[in-house]
Amino acid sequence: MVFRLEDQTKEDVIYPESDGQPMADNTKQFRWITIIYYNLEWLFADDANVFVAGDLLWYPVQGNNKIRQAPDLMIVFGVTKGDRGSYQQWNEGNTTPQVVFEILSPGNTLTEMNKKQVFYDRYGVEEYYLYDPDKNDLSGWLRSESRLDVIDEMNNWVSPRLGIRFDLSGEQLQLYRPDGNPFASYVEIQRRLEKAQQRVQDAEQRAEAERQRAEAERQRAERLAQRLRELGIDPEQVD
Repeated sequence: MVFRLEDQTKEDVIYPESDGQPMADNTKQFRWITIIYYNLEWLFADDANVFVAGDLLWYPVQGNNKIRQAPDLMIVFGVTKGDRGSYQQWNEGNTTPQVVFEILSPGNTLTEMNKKQVFYDRYGVEEYYLYDPDKNDLSGWLRSESRLDVIDEMNNWVSPRLGIRFDLSGEQLQLYRPDGNPFASYVEIQRRLEKAQQRVQDAEQRAEAERQRAEAERQRAERLAQRLRELGIDPEQVD
């Protein structure tokens, strides 16, 4: 008897959530990844449809788990925030990450980075930024028609999608928010977020106290009305 193996369907394909590679090769690369990540999370905190991720595997083609890339950072407009094991594009309204960042480390090879650029170009990224913190060198590419073209001057360049400005006039890259304020450190962001969260908690506590006060007042009025009815008095007739 001959058994025929059925073709593997797209639904059968397993999409690993890790490529076995570390997020960063050294502290400097990690620091830059986290600074950009947390500042962008903060920048778009009030927009439920901007997803920011770091070191997340992106699968652009359903049914093929070999075509994948894990940008140091990717920003996707038009999909909801939330945790994901990987970014499977067909499950996200076929929305391509519009902006990606790569932070160079000594372990990155030219071949590796060229392959990444080809991938981002092929699968529709709109803006691609590559920063070498050791050399303070920033390169950028912007989609023009059907391909990514080099941005000739990166100093004071403003990202069309993110609205952030890149300043290379100092010893290291400085990024500025659309309101002109510089990107904060992770500690500063945490401090500000904690203050914001405390303000929210305080407001919630005030609202709860007011609700409890109103409920107590309602119950007091109901007890008074009941007492009046027991005395044969219509509460509606009492001024």
